[in-house]
Formats: sequence, structure tokens, C-alpha cells
Amino acid sequence: MNTQRSQISPENIAIKDITIEEKGGAQIANAEIDNDVPTLISLFNSTFEDYNTRLVLGDDEPIYIPAGDDTGYHQIVFAHGFFSSALHEIAHWCIAGEKRRQLEDYGYWYCPDGRDEAQQADFEKVEIKPQAIEWAFTEAAGRKFQVSTDNLNGAEPDREGFTRNVAAQRTHYNEHGFPPRAKRFIEALSATFNGDRQAKPTGADAVSYTHLRAHETEADLVCRLLL
Repeated sequence: MNTQRSQISPENIAIKDITIEEKGGAQIANAEIDNDVPTLISLFNSTFEDYNTRLVLGDDEPIYIPAGDDTGYHQIVFAHGFFSSALHEIAHWCIAGEKRRQLEDYGYWYCPDGRDEAQQADFEKVEIKPQAIEWAFTEAAGRKFQVSTDNLNGAEPDREGFTRNVAAQRTHYNEHGFPPRAKRFIEALSATFNGDRQAKPTGADAVSYTHLRAHETEADLVCRLLL
């Protein structure tokens, strides 16, 4: 079931030993985060000003928070200052429809780590499109992408099979076009991060990122995995 989470203000966020402050439109951390994260935040916020949506650095829990009485804009909150976590959350936002974007976490339910074989199969099936988009985002930013199927306390995932499925979806998008917001952000990432440079494995991208989401199945099951 959905759990209530406190909203996070991007102007001045106290997260353990991290303080995020907004300076000149970019949120800057005084702790060790990926050096490109402030640029990524500014890039997203300027690219999608017309959607009244901002990318926000959060703590353990990535979450989508629609605009409300306390905050006049929608927030895509990503975790731990990981560049890859931000790209993953943005990919899900690029797929979510207008009605879903009016709901906290797009109105989805969650299934924790420890999924059985059937649940893991559902998880992988509905993660294909967002991870295909994330793959394109990652390469446009000049980085190295890896899929994530992690289910640390549950059924062993079929990582190779899932990778093939994500690659096939990426090929489909390349041939038939990405969703409009995804296409816009791919172009912005490429222009900003010189996406034609050689992909570089970084400390942020060489490990699994904090959260993955799997969206609707026939039972409207959604999984979020904390790694």
C-alpha cells in the first residue's frame, strides 16, 4: 500500500550530513555527490520549465510529489546524489501520463525486495521501457549504463534476459522514436554533457542505484526496490 512520506523542500534540505541549497537555479550539496549532479538538476529544471516540475536531490527514498498547497511545483526526488538514480526517476516521469503526474508516486502501490519468481518477472516486464529510456539518457550524458534487476532477498533475476529485453526496447525507440519528453531530455543531455564522448564508468554508475520502480501489471502491482 502507499505510505505517507514527508515532502522535501529543495531550497534548504537537511539530510543527515548533507545540506542542499538552491543557488542560481542549481541545488548544490556540501557533501560528496557526483560532480555532475548540480548541472543535471539545473538542466532538467530549465528543460522542463513548461511542465512546472523540478528535479530534487533527496535522501534514501526517491519519490514523485505533485504540486500542492505547500509547494507550487511538482518534484522528482532522487536518492543520495547518484546521477543514475536521477536519470532513472526522470525516465519514469517521461512515461507517466498527465493524470498519473497529479498523484504522489504516480498513484502506484509497492512491493518490497524479496519478491518471488512471479513477482520478479512482473517487475522486470514493466521496467523494460523506463530502463531503455534511462539507457539512452545515460549514453547521451557520456556515461556507462547497466541494467538493474536486483532482488537481493528473493528469486534470482534473469539479468541476461532482462538486458536483452531492455536492449530490444531501446532499439525500438531508436527506430520508431522516443516519448516526446524523453526525446527532449536526450537532446539536452547530449548538448550539455557532450554525449558523443566515450562513455565513462564512474563511481556513481558502477554500482546499482538506490531505487527501481516497476509499474502496472494486470493486478496493478508496483515494486520499489531499495538497494
